[in-house]
Amino acid sequence: MIKSTNPKVSEKMVRFKEKIGYAAGDTAFCLYYQTFAMFLTIFYTDTFGISAAAVGTMLLVTRIWDTANDPIMGLIADRTKSRFGKFRPWLLWMAIPYTIAGVLTFTTPDLSMTGKLIYAYGTYTLVMMVYTAVNIPYGALLGVITPNSDERTTLSSYRFIGAFTGNLIVQGTLLYLISFFGQGNDQRGYQLAIGLFGLVAACLFVFTFWSTKERIYPPKEQSKIKQDFYDLIRNRPWLVLGLMSIITLVWVSLRNTAMLFYFKYYIGVETLAAPFMVTGTVFTILGVLCTTYLTKILRGKKRTYIIVSVINAMCLIGFFFAGPKDFVLMYATHILGSFFTGPIFPMTWSMYADTADYSEWRFGRRATGLIFSAGTFSQKFGWTIGGAISAYILAWLGFRANVEQTSETLNGIKMLMSLFPAAGSILAATVSLLYNLDAKLQHQIEMDLMGKKRKETK
Repeated sequence: MIKSTNPKVSEKMVRFKEKIGYAAGDTAFCLYYQTFAMFLTIFYTDTFGISAAAVGTMLLVTRIWDTANDPIMGLIADRTKSRFGKFRPWLLWMAIPYTIAGVLTFTTPDLSMTGKLIYAYGTYTLVMMVYTAVNIPYGALLGVITPNSDERTTLSSYRFIGAFTGNLIVQGTLLYLISFFGQGNDQRGYQLAIGLFGLVAACLFVFTFWSTKERIYPPKEQSKIKQDFYDLIRNRPWLVLGLMSIITLVWVSLRNTAMLFYFKYYIGVETLAAPFMVTGTVFTILGVLCTTYLTKILRGKKRTYIIVSVINAMCLIGFFFAGPKDFVLMYATHILGSFFTGPIFPMTWSMYADTADYSEWRFGRRATGLIFSAGTFSQKFGWTIGGAISAYILAWLGFRANVEQTSETLNGIKMLMSLFPAAGSILAATVSLLYNLDAKLQHQIEMDLMGKKRKETK
């Protein structure tokens, strides 16, 4: 059941300051997430000094554990009791460990190859466990700030503006910070640059903690863990949304991993990746800003998801035909695809909040932390598969760090940037046809739950 700390609470209750505060949290996450997504593989191959195949195996093994860890953290968050709420305090508790773990991950020790592999496995596992310990409660926070579905979409849009702001910072500055701090020593450059990002992230987590408020609480009688999982596997909208998330993160991970390799080896100038990434993120942010408008004119989140996914796939296919000097076609397809990719992310997280409402409406129980941790589980699983596939494809194509690549390797990198992601985008749109929580049903659920809340507060 939905309970509010204020019986007269309005559905339109989220103030601008709180939206900005919530958005700041995802800026903090993306200072690391975007670094992992776009720089981690090339850091391990070209700076840390291990092979692409070893990177693929390491990412697969460590991320499988990290993915399995998400539901555990969701259950812990759901059962957290503090004067600050269930989810907010984790932002405060994990801020400093988050910073330290990131620096350790991007530190290159003077060890043998075996020692480096052990160190990479250990530190990357550590940073992702800390990331999970703060990211799961942060995601679940969206489901308890407001009961209104439209407000959640708006709040989710702010969140992803914050996320893409973090992306912009990483894409636009990291290469230059590495050069500035390292002065020719990329190992030291990565370490200090990530240290700076970590300190900024810690401050942003504290701001998110301070500026947000939890307003929705589950029934006083907490359901058993077994019952929570049973409800989850019966939640059809969540199951479909989870599969959509896996597929989406696979194709996003393929493209993100390939991007620096594409510019360093196919285009021939690695620093040109920075303006390319920044341009894409700017137009992704514009797409995020249009999310609420698009869902209204296209009559619902599901319909909007399908349309923007198909348009994005067409742009990715067009990108494949761009040569190393064909910057007009390269940028045109990148800009258009980025704009229509933007709405996918806020819609997805808003839809997860809707599936939490569906669970309470359908089964009479609410486990918001588990719903969102299971959503993060799906996304990390897709990220795991995509990252490992990218590294394995590079190894299979004969990639060798810091040397001229063969035409077969270059063509493979090109396909990782275009055709493979296009296929993933089309597949995600196809799967979304099975999502049964449409606008009409969502409105009915919202009204029913609000009615229950009003009865409880009388």
